[in-house]
Amino acid sequence: QDKGTKMTEFWLISAPGEKTCQQTWEKLHAATTKHNNLSTNSKFNIPDLKVGTLDVLVGLSDELAKLDAFVESVVKKVAQYMADVLEDSKDKVQENLLANGGLLEQQWQAEQKFSSSSSDTDPFLFIFKGVNQIDNDLKARASAYNNLKGNLQNLERKNAGSLLTRSLADIVKKEDFVLDSEYLVTLLVIVPKLNYNDWVKQYETLAEMVVPRSSNVLFEDQDSYLCNVTLFRKAVDDFKHKAREYKFMVRDFQYNEEEMKADKEEMNRLSTDKKKQFGPLVRWLKVNFSEAFIAWIHVKALRVFVESVLRYGLPVNFQAMLLQPNKKTMKKLREVLYELYKHLDSSAAAIIDATMDIPGLNLSQQEYYPYVYYKIDCNLLEFK
Repeated sequence: QDKGTKMTEFWLISAPGEKTCQQTWEKLHAATTKHNNLSTNSKFNIPDLKVGTLDVLVGLSDELAKLDAFVESVVKKVAQYMADVLEDSKDKVQENLLANGGLLEQQWQAEQKFSSSSSDTDPFLFIFKGVNQIDNDLKARASAYNNLKGNLQNLERKNAGSLLTRSLADIVKKEDFVLDSEYLVTLLVIVPKLNYNDWVKQYETLAEMVVPRSSNVLFEDQDSYLCNVTLFRKAVDDFKHKAREYKFMVRDFQYNEEEMKADKEEMNRLSTDKKKQFGPLVRWLKVNFSEAFIAWIHVKALRVFVESVLRYGLPVNFQAMLLQPNKKTMKKLREVLYELYKHLDSSAAAIIDATMDIPGLNLSQQEYYPYVYYKIDCNLLEFK
């Protein structure tokens, strides 16, 4: 099918059974495919849940709305974190977000496996506990991985940037320094390229006791040279003070092989750690995305069940159907559905035509139609 006209949006609707539920399904299918394909349809099978008292269902209705929002937020969090972890390969995100190994679209059409449980609240609690666990695990795993990533980025930042701030450990060599001398010390100075001639002329006289011809250029970036200079320890303060007047910046740097080695090892360790954690983390995200997504479907199924019983009454007799609208004909699809089902609700005619606010009816929260309707938005990633 043409990808362009396909939506990542699904409409989950239900209508009362006519003579049979099959007839309800056939009628809808015929109506949406009569002119041209307004939508791709499939039956959405909901197992028979034990109908407790209507009071219990009404009570659950609000709770289910909250659960739906919670589960959806966790599904989106897992998806978004997958995108963060895959960093440069965002295009691979979609293929990693295959619920249960199948594409999202097929997933909605997959058979819903409920355990028909002994009480109406059981599936509710069961879903909440499972998804809440995923949410907590995600927080813990993300925090550990982000920490590692942050530390690594800080170290990488230390080894980049301008000579004024970056780590010099990977630039300088042992032979650039006079080491283990009681009297002499080597300083590292950042000299702006524009002032380099001044440096050559001046550095030997900036303080007393500077060793003549002891300065070399060790490294350069766009704006500056890194130079060394050797002088007597007791002249250092003097030298620093004077150098500043000429815009020569003395860097605080002690040549310490142990420390430099430790830094390098730390970086290797973090980088290895990150590589090690990457695979298992992506696997965890895949599995738990799938779990959360399936839980989301189950919540939708529960909501359709509850809402259908509340609207269409008992005994349970309704057909749930999943529509994937075509982008270009959504308005037309709405009209066809309205024609099919307006008889279900005498007040609906007034509502659909009225653009004014109707007291007591909050249209913004959940659009109102004469049939049971839930929109499912499968566009889970807000790509930054």
